[in-house]
Amino acid sequence: MSVAITHDEQGLRVEWLKEWYFRLASLPFLAGGLYFAYYVGLILKADLTGAGYWSEDWVGLLFLTGFALVIGLPGLILATLRYFIEVDPITRRLVVTKQFGPLRFRSLRQLTEFKFISITDDSDPDCSLVMYDVNLCGGRGVTPIQVSSFTKRDEANAFARTLGAELKLPAKDYVGTEPDAD
Repeated sequence: MSVAITHDEQGLRVEWLKEWYFRLASLPFLAGGLYFAYYVGLILKADLTGAGYWSEDWVGLLFLTGFALVIGLPGLILATLRYFIEVDPITRRLVVTKQFGPLRFRSLRQLTEFKFISITDDSDPDCSLVMYDVNLCGGRGVTPIQVSSFTKRDEANAFARTLGAELKLPAKDYVGTEPDAD
């Protein structure tokens, strides 16, 4: 996964960038949603021009609208997914934003909660794929924030060092160690 670190007048922004081929998974959902939305439009056109009867068409209109939303919304979410972290060095605040189209979910945290950046391995016993996660971590009781995942350990270490230099936090490599009980 590629990650971009940008500086602006407000501070630092770390954004997880999706490759273009990850967005291809949204196309079947968007196509299915548009298919049902097209028929919703045909029914509405017929009812508004007098060629159809609202009393006969409302059930089909509700079902087609429901199908368009149930199938099309996951495609819209997959196509417009963005995840980024903004750091304000003046107030020492960290804002984690998950954005899906026009919807934004933000969580505000204090940068002083975090003590180091960890690199951990996340592997599935049934699969040979190993992902190396880079996380902002604090002491016990502090929920870590996953910044990004990489398929190569060298890339994860390089990114953790760069991020640590930007945030003035040490990077620690915990690959191959057992997780804590908490």
